[in-house]
Amino acid sequence: MNRTEFITVTAIILFSAFVLGWFASWLVHRITRPTKASMSDLDMMAQQLHDAEETRDQAVAQLEEREADLASRLAGAEAELQAAMDGLRESRTEVEELRDYIEQKLARR
Repeated sequence: MNRTEFITVTAIILFSAFVLGWFASWLVHRITRPTKASMSDLDMMAQQLHDAEETRDQAVAQLEEREADLASRLAGAEAELQAAMDGLRESRTEVEELRDYIEQKLARR
């Protein structure tokens, strides 16, 4: 085998390897390509995910609204409790003063 034949055979082998690699790549791409049915499934799943995210956002907004409402109701209840405790404290003081007054009047007799 002379030099020219060797170069020709090497070129044919390399070209054959290139064509075989290109064909294998095309075949793999053709086999793994998503079908229209799987694309419609993907679109449906994307829409369901979008709907689920919207539902989650609405639920979070409702939760925050309820939390704010409960916090304001709690603050109002605490203010009422504090006012009631202050009134009770004043009433106890007044009762003690009245007892002392009555005891003094009874002691003078």
